[in-house]
Amino acid sequence: MDKTPVDESKYVLNPKYKDQFSQGRTREIIKQVLQSLLEKATYDTETTQALTSQVADEIKNRLKDQMLPRYKIIVQVSIGEQRGQGVRMNSKCFWDSNTDNYASEAYQNDTLFCVATAYGVYLY
Repeated sequence: MDKTPVDESKYVLNPKYKDQFSQGRTREIIKQVLQSLLEKATYDTETTQALTSQVADEIKNRLKDQMLPRYKIIVQVSIGEQRGQGVRMNSKCFWDSNTDNYASEAYQNDTLFCVATAYGVYLY
C-alpha cells in the first residue's frame, strides 16, 4: 500500500511575514482612495451617508485584493463638515499585537474632512 504523506499540523498560529497586515501599504491604499473619491466632493447632509459607505467599501475591496489569508478586514470611515473646528478621534482594541494591526489616514478639502481607519485582525 502506498501511503501519502500527512501534514503533522494544520494549525497556523502566525501568518508568514509576507502575508502580514502592513501598516505602510494600507495607509497608502487609504490615502489613494480618499484622494480619488473626495477630491471633488462637497459636504452635503443628504449624500454624505452614501459617500461614507462608498469610501469604506472601496478601501475594504482594495485591501481584500491583497489577499491576506485569514485576516478579517474592518474599515471605519467618518466624514464631517469642514468649519474650522478641531476633531479628535480615538479607538481602543483588544488584540494580538504580533499579528493584528491598523492604519489610519485623514483627508480634508474646503467643505469636508474625513478620517478612515482600517483594522486587520488575524483569525486563528
